[in-house]
Amino acid sequence: MLSEHHDIVHEFPEYHRMIESLRIADKEFDSLVARHDFLDDEIRNLEERQQPISDEEIEKMKFERAALKDHVYQAIRSAAKA
Repeated sequence: MLSEHHDIVHEFPEYHRMIESLRIADKEFDSLVARHDFLDDEIRNLEERQQPISDEEIEKMKFERAALKDHVYQAIRSAAKA
């Protein structure tokens, strides 16, 4: 939705502490979260400002954001089981 935050902490508030710990301990996890949140900000800015961008390009960005979210969630679940 327009102007809605989809950053990782908003998506998984119940894992906030774990996310913060993993970001400190695991550079790869930190990079995934950073890339996801960067894309989320870019998508939101483009939608809010109605910047000229093709539908194909914005959909590609959203698909990448979703894939990153899936990877982050899998990492969180793996860490929670450990």
